[in-house]
Amino acid sequence: MADFDEKDLNENEEDKKEIRDVGQDKEGTSDKPENGSRKDNDYEDVCFICRRPESKAGKMFKLPNNITVCNDCMHKTMDTVSQFDYQGMLNNPAFMDDLNKNMKTQGFPSIRFVNITDLQGEGGIPNKQRVKKKKKAEGEKTEPVLDIKNIPPPHKIKAQLDDYVIGQEHAKKVISVAVYNHYKRVATGTMDEIEIEKSNMLMIGPTGCGKTYLVKTLARLLDVPLAIADATSLTEAGYIGDDIESVLSKLLVAAENDTEKAERGIVFIDEIDKIAKKKNTNSRDVSGESVQQGLLRLLEGADVEVPVGANSKNAMVPLTTLNTRNILFICGGAFPDLDEIIKQRLKKQTSIGFNAELKDKFDKEKNIISKVTVEDLKKFGMIPEFLGRLPVIYTLSALDKPMLVKILKEPKNAILKQYQKLLELDEVKLEFDDGALEAIAEKAMKKDTGARALRAIIEEFMLDIMYEIPKDDNIGRVTITREYIEGTGGPVIDIRSISGENPDNLKLIEEK
Repeated sequence: MADFDEKDLNENEEDKKEIRDVGQDKEGTSDKPENGSRKDNDYEDVCFICRRPESKAGKMFKLPNNITVCNDCMHKTMDTVSQFDYQGMLNNPAFMDDLNKNMKTQGFPSIRFVNITDLQGEGGIPNKQRVKKKKKAEGEKTEPVLDIKNIPPPHKIKAQLDDYVIGQEHAKKVISVAVYNHYKRVATGTMDEIEIEKSNMLMIGPTGCGKTYLVKTLARLLDVPLAIADATSLTEAGYIGDDIESVLSKLLVAAENDTEKAERGIVFIDEIDKIAKKKNTNSRDVSGESVQQGLLRLLEGADVEVPVGANSKNAMVPLTTLNTRNILFICGGAFPDLDEIIKQRLKKQTSIGFNAELKDKFDKEKNIISKVTVEDLKKFGMIPEFLGRLPVIYTLSALDKPMLVKILKEPKNAILKQYQKLLELDEVKLEFDDGALEAIAEKAMKKDTGARALRAIIEEFMLDIMYEIPKDDNIGRVTITREYIEGTGGPVIDIRSISGENPDNLKLIEEK
């Protein structure tokens, strides 16, 4: 190796110091945005090689392009490099002269095997794969994550749900009490050495009855992180599909990668009936019973390794640990053909004679799903261990005609109000008479898809109106009639007055 004089060594040391100073200044300025709303220092650094966060890997080495490498990976890399001479480059005087020249001018040699910026982007590890640091001050008591005084009581939670969800009184009462008790448990921890268990929920109801909408509304009112996952994509670990931990990954994203905030959120697992045990099959049930087994530790409460910013664990994804003890799990499903299982159980109790219950009595009962028991769910294909971790089981009733009419017009964000707002932007009033609302509800009942059928029907007959109204500026009001819904007539169109100054002074014209 070529000899270095003392002057070159001093210059190299000064250059390195300048590089360190520039790096510190750059780091200090870039981490603080102008508005001061969000600091990059709130996130943990992640090793570029092993993908471990700073809390697990220890102190990090900062490299150009905002890349950080942990102490272990840096030492392994240096040990590997020191074992090779790269075809005598270090013993080549010309190469060393070029190296020293680049160190003086640029600070680093002009050798680049891979453009790391192309791999990771300008910011190194993106924020979606970086976890926020846990704030722990030594010698100070940590403040409670929730103030029990700020938790709304059950009757206020239900009153707010009434503004958005029509009907389902029993379901709203059950979910209000369960959520209130859960967050009292989170806020207080333990009370007099009595630990309060979690009140995970299982809601059962036909499609379109408002299961998902109820949970979305609840999370918005409580202002807590909410993750909505679909059980149909979950498979056993090692098979193609989403890992079970991906349910918590979505919760972590909803909490902006803040583990403390995510550990008191709500997880709603939809289509839970799709992971029932498969009957009469000899193949491995990788998306059925095995998924139920994997969900047990999440429902019970355990420390789970969760991939950050991805749906599955792999070598290129950092992991963090979430404790599911204070996470409220709500499972929902339509459970098709469950009513037949309930009828079979009830028919066994029938008898012969006067005042006896006949077998065909339950065939006419519409809301038979409300008579569900744990035994019926076991027969459907849910394992006992899974049902044991969902102590609160309740049903949602199917929607009838009066409920569908109320859903059209009463909630704060009702479907009719949405279309009225759209036409208000064109300075046109949209109205529906009672006959039209009943006709829409009758059509929705025939589709048998619950409230989801309402929007499909309205989209169909509103297409021509939304297309024609922007053509004519003289239209002031449109009234939808029953005849128009049934296809035997047209809507009532009101024309503005000629002056246009008083839009309420309208002349009635009926188009048929």
